[in-house]
Amino acid sequence: MNRTVYPILLMVCTTHLLNDMMQSVIPAVYPLLKEKFGFTFAQIGVITLVFQMTSSLLQPFAGRLADRHPRPYSLAVGMCFTLAGLLALSVAPGFVFILAAVGLIGCGSSVFHPESSRVAQLASGGRKGLAQSIFQVGGNAGSAMGPLLAALIVIPFGQASIGWFALAALLAIFILIKIGNWYKRRLAVAARKTVATAAAPAHGLTKRKIRAALIILGVLVFSKYFYIACMTNYFTFFLMDKFSMSVQGAQYCLFAFLAASAVGTFFGGPLGDRIGRKYVIWGSILGAAPFTLMLPYTNLACTIVLAVVIGLVISSAFSAILVYATDLMPGKVGMIAGVFFGLMFGLGGLGSAFFGWLADKTSIEYIFQISTLLPLLGVITGFLPNIESKKTNK
Repeated sequence: MNRTVYPILLMVCTTHLLNDMMQSVIPAVYPLLKEKFGFTFAQIGVITLVFQMTSSLLQPFAGRLADRHPRPYSLAVGMCFTLAGLLALSVAPGFVFILAAVGLIGCGSSVFHPESSRVAQLASGGRKGLAQSIFQVGGNAGSAMGPLLAALIVIPFGQASIGWFALAALLAIFILIKIGNWYKRRLAVAARKTVATAAAPAHGLTKRKIRAALIILGVLVFSKYFYIACMTNYFTFFLMDKFSMSVQGAQYCLFAFLAASAVGTFFGGPLGDRIGRKYVIWGSILGAAPFTLMLPYTNLACTIVLAVVIGLVISSAFSAILVYATDLMPGKVGMIAGVFFGLMFGLGGLGSAFFGWLADKTSIEYIFQISTLLPLLGVITGFLPNIESKKTNK
């Protein structure tokens, strides 16, 4: 077995942190944009929908292309789209221009996630869960930093200060060129491994069972990211509406939730390598349900504590889901990563638009009462096949 290439994993983790930090600025500045331009909650949802759908629709195609024709420097090129989108967002004069700006950022994301997932697995040395968690924890840490930086920089200094985040894009481009140099040297080895793995899948499942398992995973991604969309995009409004918190105070609470998610993310992959990914998925999504069900009905202190606990518990699922899916279809890491990252972003966008529309029709508190039911769908994890035990028996 090859050694785990930790320097590459740390670089991929760092660029994922920078990428998702820049992307998380979008929902973090919603209160500012809503006040400045007089947007409705539905318009806020549409902004997220355009960003998420731009990313999600392109990611499966980018992943399929990466499997067939890997491009070592496509990661750096994709980050250039994010750079352009941030600069455009910092000067956008209205709704349509904001949509165009977040669409550019979504295009950058569509290239980054599938190709970087391939790099992470290539550098894993067989410890795919660990590698995916290291990669994913960077993204969650970046998502947590976005609201914090928005509270410290964008809220006090206004929309134009978003342009300062372009410096992070430039740093990411520099690191991604370094990763591209390593990736280029490993392409021949990667191609041989892909062919060998695809020729002899270890689980022995029929195509029908594989499709059924992928559908179950898709439903689980729906339950997780519809709920996360509600928390990420509307938790600040919920706190301001129910507890009369300031914008900055609410941003700090959102940061606490997202920081807990970043911490919890790391444990999903290594734990899945040890005890089985199915059980991690089960415990992560269904295990969060008791806490989500309590959150809308407690006082401020308990709400913040519950948000942190939910972030810790529910965040470990995606790494386990993604590695489980790539185990179902070995040799198609880029395509599977593109599909599931695309689902993550697409469902997140749809969830944001849906909950924004519902909030306009009802109230912010009502959408939190409804969204808390979603983690109960984690019960269907029991229908997933135990592919780890099958591989062991072989």
